[in-house]
Amino acid sequence: MFRLFLVPFGHGQNHLCEFLLSLNLLAFLFHTVLDLVNYTYQKVRELLATRTSFFNDIRTLLKFIWFKSWSEFFLFILAEYIPLTKGNSS
Repeated sequence: MFRLFLVPFGHGQNHLCEFLLSLNLLAFLFHTVLDLVNYTYQKVRELLATRTSFFNDIRTLLKFIWFKSWSEFFLFILAEYIPLTKGNSS
């Protein structure tokens, strides 16, 4: 019965996997171009060594702070980044 509800709209019935693959490839292309030509992006990637920390920080900052542009966002990271140090809890 649930399937009957979705059939008239056709969402995901044809070419969904190709569309999602295209979006994924576009994202990889965008990051590769930024990594090659954008100095600020390169510095932020050096600062946040792993991709996991890079994307986690992006997600967290964009959740709480609004930025006018990506350039402003990357400059904020460069200016405000404080590396975590491992220390004793005692």
